[in-house]
Amino acid sequence: MDNQITNFEDALEKEMMGSSEHTLDNKFRLIIPSRLRKGLGEKFVMCRGMDNNIDVYPAAEWAKLCEKLNALPKSNKAARQYASFFTSSGDLCQIDSQNRVVINAALREWAGIDNKVCFVGKGATAQIWSVDRWNEYNDYDESIDINALADEMYTNFGF
Repeated sequence: MDNQITNFEDALEKEMMGSSEHTLDNKFRLIIPSRLRKGLGEKFVMCRGMDNNIDVYPAAEWAKLCEKLNALPKSNKAARQYASFFTSSGDLCQIDSQNRVVINAALREWAGIDNKVCFVGKGATAQIWSVDRWNEYNDYDESIDINALADEMYTNFGF
């Protein structure tokens, strides 16, 4: 039983969850929250996210994404554009000795980031948002039927 708990705790430590606000320094460096460092590892990739945010992939998750993107048909323009959306903006990052990473200018511009960001855990990956965009995106809409969304996820994605 103790071994199962330890394995669960180890697995849980690698999952990224929660959200927290941070400020970039004058060199556009972000301190990676301690609760997310184990999940990210020392090297990870940042790229454009589909909601004008920055997606953050640990190396193993980036490799999985690239495998799927590489399997898309090269003869299909939409598939090529979809793959390029992620890979063309990919930036291999390494945490420095003070647990910081630089967010490059192109990604900051894409995400509308000036100096305040929200770091959001998404399970196996994470996201970085401008605080304003995150608050707007995450604003709970009472008209959303969470039960209907759950049905759609189960029906369409086997969730």
